[in-house]
Amino acid sequence: MANITAGMVKELRERTGLGMMDCKKALVEADGDMDKAIDEMRKASGMKAAKKAGRIAAEGVVLTKISEDGNYGVILEVNSETDFVARDDNFLNFANSVLELAFTSRETDVAKLMSTGLEDAREKLVQKIGENINVRRVEVIEFKNVNDGIVDTYIHSNNRIAVLVAITGGDDTLAKDIAMHVAAVNPIVVRAEDVPPELLAKESEIYSAQARESGKPEEIIEKMIQGRLRKYVAEVSLLDQAFVKDGEITVAALLKKAGADVVSFKRYEVGEGIEKEEVDFAAEVAAVSKG
Repeated sequence: MANITAGMVKELRERTGLGMMDCKKALVEADGDMDKAIDEMRKASGMKAAKKAGRIAAEGVVLTKISEDGNYGVILEVNSETDFVARDDNFLNFANSVLELAFTSRETDVAKLMSTGLEDAREKLVQKIGENINVRRVEVIEFKNVNDGIVDTYIHSNNRIAVLVAITGGDDTLAKDIAMHVAAVNPIVVRAEDVPPELLAKESEIYSAQARESGKPEEIIEKMIQGRLRKYVAEVSLLDQAFVKDGEITVAALLKKAGADVVSFKRYEVGEGIEKEEVDFAAEVAAVSKG
């Protein structure tokens, strides 16, 4: 059985807004699996969604680079242990050297990228600054021909969120606006039909458990589930979202007006999906004192 720490309970409480005892019980039943605990709590309490963790799981930067002709771009994430190091010139110089090599080589396999001499540079940097440094991920968006479309980027919050977007039609300003929207609103997919079936199944299961708490007839419950699923899909699909700079129109309407379309996008946020141990210094001091 997993060790349920006070930090885990605190994080689950921050993400759900529910009581400490309920959070601890859910984590015990889920054997420490945070996502599973949230899903079960949503089913039981009718909670619509969980907040993202209030703390950043890893530090570092996300960077992008676009070709001069605008048909090609690269995005990557390089992690450090602390935000202090993420702002250090030595770290930033290393991150930018990785970006340059990824850009010129179009290599998205991190292991292959690092085998060109970057791994030696990374190890020397680790020894110099005393923190672990990790090149986590790299992706590329590219049109084969210059006139096929536009790739543009948007960087937000001191290189903590970065976006690459590829559009056909339109211009650089539109591409930049779409990239900014993706950074701000964080859609999962471009189109409603792109939402993964497993994600729909998971949300359907949660909505079903919530709806049956109402005691309504089965046919009404099914309509409730389908209605909530349609709303969910619209919320996570880029084209169905209200444009961040003008809430009166959707992104789809904005693109149609310009005779444009979104082909794809990549959005990186520093540390997303990485768990980092939260140290309780007060507890450590107390434990040492007792020892």
